[in-house]
Amino acid sequence: MGNADSALPSSTTNTNHGWNHDAQFVIRLPDRWNGGLVVAGTPGNREQYANDRAIADWVLARGYAYAATDKGNTGPAFHRDGARPGDAVAEWNTRLTQLTRAARAVAAQRYHRPPARTLVTGMSNGGYLVRWRLENHPELYDGGVDWEGALWHAQGPNLFTFLPPALRHYPVHAAGGRAAERARRELHRAGFPAGSEFLWPFHHQVYWDLAQRIYREEFDPGFDGATEAGTPYCAPGTPACDADYDYAARPAEVHRAVQRVALTGRIGKPLITVHGTLDVLLPISKSSDVYSRMVRASGRGSLHRSYRIEDGTHTDSLVDGFPGRLRPLLPCHRSAFTALESWLGDGQRPPSSRTVARPEDATYSELLTECGLTG
Repeated sequence: MGNADSALPSSTTNTNHGWNHDAQFVIRLPDRWNGGLVVAGTPGNREQYANDRAIADWVLARGYAYAATDKGNTGPAFHRDGARPGDAVAEWNTRLTQLTRAARAVAAQRYHRPPARTLVTGMSNGGYLVRWRLENHPELYDGGVDWEGALWHAQGPNLFTFLPPALRHYPVHAAGGRAAERARRELHRAGFPAGSEFLWPFHHQVYWDLAQRIYREEFDPGFDGATEAGTPYCAPGTPACDADYDYAARPAEVHRAVQRVALTGRIGKPLITVHGTLDVLLPISKSSDVYSRMVRASGRGSLHRSYRIEDGTHTDSLVDGFPGRLRPLLPCHRSAFTALESWLGDGQRPPSSRTVARPEDATYSELLTECGLTG
C-alpha cells in the first residue's frame, strides 16, 4: 500500500511532520484497488489521521483508495483562523473539495484510470461535511454515509440552541435538592433524551462547555468582547457567560455567519445517516431527525435513509465505560456503508428510515460486530 502525506499552507495549529501548518492531508493507495475512492474530513477539530482506525483501515482492506484532510484548521483554537466569523468552518468545505479533486487525480495517476466510484463519509463534523458535499458538490461523489453529523442551521436548531441550556441546568441537576427535577426536565426539553442522564456528568466535564465556547467564538466573537472563547464553567448571571447565551437574540450578522455554512437538505446523491438515540453531544432530536425532515421537505427523501441506532451515543469509547447500557455505532457505520454499495451497485435500496433496536439478548462481542441495520 502506498501512502502520501502533504499539506497546503493555512493556519498554524497542526504540527505533524514539523510543517506547523494546517490543510494537511493523507492519501492511502492499496496494492489491490477495487476502483473506488473514499474521502473524509475529520471529527471535531482533529488532524488528518483521526479516522484511521474507524474508517481508513476498513475501507482500505476492502480495496478502496482513501484520503482524509484535517479540514484546514485544528485544535481548540481553530476559531483564530480566517478573517471573519465563520471562515474557519467554511474552510472545512473548501479543503475537502480540494482534496477530493486531488485524490481522484492521484488515483488516476497511480492506477492509470480514474476512480469508478467516489464515496464520502465521516463522523460528527465529518458527517456535516458529507451532507454539505452532497448538497453543494454532488457531481464529485456517487454517495455518502453520514455518521452523526452536526447540523448547522441559521434559524436553529444548532449547537447554540441546545448547549447553553445544558450549561445552565446541569449544575442544578447535579447538585440535587428541590430544583434538580425541574433542571432535569429543562435538559430533556433542550433535546437531551430521558434515559441519557448517566452520560451527562462526562459530557458536562469534557464536551459541553468547551464546544459551546470555541464554536461560539468562531461565529460570534463579539459576545464576550476582548475575552477569547469565554470563561470556562462560568455561572449563569456572570458577564458574558456562555451558559446565558441566547442565539435567537444575537445580532443578524451572527445568524448570517452561520448561514454561510448552513445545510439545506437539498442532497443530489444517495445519503445514509446513522445516529445514536443517546447522543448527548449532538442530540438526535435536534440534529439528524431535523436534517431528515429538511431532506424530505426539499423533495429529496428518496435519496436519503436515516437510521436511529437505539442506545448509541456520540463517542464509541464510552461503550466500555458503561457495560450493557450503550451500543457502538462503528458496526452500524460499516453496515450503512455496505448498504450504500448495494444501493449504488445493483440498485438494491436500503430499508426505509427507522429506529434500529438493540437486541436484548445480544452479547457484548455481537454488539461490537453486528448492527442489524438492513435486517
